[in-house]
Amino acid sequence: MGSILILFAFTVYHRQVEDEMRELDTQIYREAKRIAALTTYQKQGESWSIDTENVSFRNSDGLESKIIYVRWYDFRQRLLQFTGHSPRQRTPITPGWKILKYDCRSDGATQQKNLRRLTLPLQDGESPVGYLQIAVSLEPLEESLARSRLFLSLGIPVALIFTGIVGWILGSFAMRPARRSYEQLQRFTADASHELRAPISAILSNAQVGLLAPAEDEQQPRQRLSNIVTQSKSISALIANLLFLARHEGQLNPKDVAKTNIEELLSSLGSEYKTLAVEKGLEFHLLVPAKPLEIHSDPDLFKQAIRNLLDNAIKYTSPEGRVDLELVVKPRRILITVKDTGIGIPAADLPHIFERFYRVDKARTRQTGGFGLGLAIAQQIIQAHDGKITVESEFGKGTMFQICLPLRP
Repeated sequence: MGSILILFAFTVYHRQVEDEMRELDTQIYREAKRIAALTTYQKQGESWSIDTENVSFRNSDGLESKIIYVRWYDFRQRLLQFTGHSPRQRTPITPGWKILKYDCRSDGATQQKNLRRLTLPLQDGESPVGYLQIAVSLEPLEESLARSRLFLSLGIPVALIFTGIVGWILGSFAMRPARRSYEQLQRFTADASHELRAPISAILSNAQVGLLAPAEDEQQPRQRLSNIVTQSKSISALIANLLFLARHEGQLNPKDVAKTNIEELLSSLGSEYKTLAVEKGLEFHLLVPAKPLEIHSDPDLFKQAIRNLLDNAIKYTSPEGRVDLELVVKPRRILITVKDTGIGIPAADLPHIFERFYRVDKARTRQTGGFGLGLAIAQQIIQAHDGKITVESEFGKGTMFQICLPLRP
């Protein structure tokens, strides 16, 4: 950024120098042509005489205060007339532009300053008459350029500091998602390793104990094998959940999206979970409008998300409790609510329950069960459908999960 700013400042300054010098040269050339037109020439033998009575600098296009001298020479380069700064020595005359130095007395001291001089050939038809020289002080131009240099020399460090501060602030904001993702990845890796380590250790210990059993003891190996099967199923479920989270990260596969009758889907789930609720001694209420309503979704994934919410509701609701599955249709969205009268979630744990592998502290008398992936899977599915899932809970009184999905034409 510093290199870009320096290059930009150099370009701006260089362009300013060119523009102001070009403008000054245009003014000098216009003034030289005007003076040449007002000067009268008379030939006297082989030489020329000039008359400058008609020459005036009052209409000098702002150059009157800047003109240092005006000089007229004949074609033999002899000085005929001059105004302003007098020449001190004779120098060869070359038509065109030059930048020279001249001595200027100020406050009793002599200073050298720069001037811009134009030497213009004068002709009468095709006959050379002489030369006209006009010199203008560059001091106003140099002062203007000095102000620009001061502004740029102060502006560049200020711009660098400002850019650095703004870049640092914006960079910190931009890095927050990456930092959060990195922390989540670290936590996910650690949690996954921990979850896999425990059942693998259990399988290994059961296998070792089974191998050490006496040959005539048939009961202990079978019991160990049964434990190994249970632990293997647990690992298989964990791996299946992890693969599910990895495969369905982001948007849905357009090939799997279809029009889904949400009323029919929820009624099917309601019938299934009503049976499970009755077995556990719970009341189950399905509140779904009779009017069919279609949404664009992946029906299998969407059903999986609702299942995860209903599983938690039934699992953590005590007998004689109640579980509700409700569908509310709004003008541009639908609301699906899973509500229970279970043990609830502590307020301190609510912000984290959708994190992978997160479990509520056992000391709080409640665990999420499984591997802590159910709610993370449900949230990922709902977000893939451009929806939002929220939770409200009061510890000891119950929990309500609500899914909000947009309705598309």
